[in-house]
Amino acid sequence: MKASPLAIEPVFHLGPAPITEPVLATFAIMALLVVFSLLATRRLSLRPSRAQAALELLVTTIDGQIRETMQTEPRAYRGLIGAIFIFVLVANWSSLIPGVEPPTSRLETDAALALVVFGATIYHGVRTRGLFGYLKTFAEPSWVMIPLNLVEQITRTFSLVVRLFGNVMSGVFVVGIVLSLAGLLVPIPLMALDLLTGAVQAYIFATLATVFIGAAVGPEPDASSEDRR
Repeated sequence: MKASPLAIEPVFHLGPAPITEPVLATFAIMALLVVFSLLATRRLSLRPSRAQAALELLVTTIDGQIRETMQTEPRAYRGLIGAIFIFVLVANWSSLIPGVEPPTSRLETDAALALVVFGATIYHGVRTRGLFGYLKTFAEPSWVMIPLNLVEQITRTFSLVVRLFGNVMSGVFVVGIVLSLAGLLVPIPLMALDLLTGAVQAYIFATLATVFIGAAVGPEPDASSEDRR
């Protein structure tokens, strides 16, 4: 029987759990990001260095995107959205390391990221609106829409998986094929394009996560209307 092209052999087993190369790459990326964040935030100053200024610019940009998309203060969502963006970006760019297959070119990783967004959507929706208020959103604008709104929750999560998987995997395949046929130097422009594609896909994934969570949370109540009440 021919093995599925999506199947991957485990490197080793940790008890009953098979550990594959994408799993190892994922944990390596997470470890590197944790170490980098600890080192980068160890000595913060009112007179920022270039590295601190770059990090502050990144945080400000993420806050601005959240504030513009969700129309609310970004504090409660900054950590999740920022972590998703940075992880997907670094994972996409890991394809430029010889011998490393980016974790985001595997369905398992993309499905796990989409499930994180799915769970965060429910969590923040219930946290903000309450359980009954969140469930009421599925009956908007009419109770007839309940089945369609439930299906939408599933299909948009699936779309996150397919979009990220398709774009990253296709980029890896194209660069690999050209490299095998044309030699080492010719694929360099394609690798530069792969960098751009990886950044765009990370931005799109993080933005869609923001949109989905924002739809569950709803617009922030107007302070003046609250005062009048």
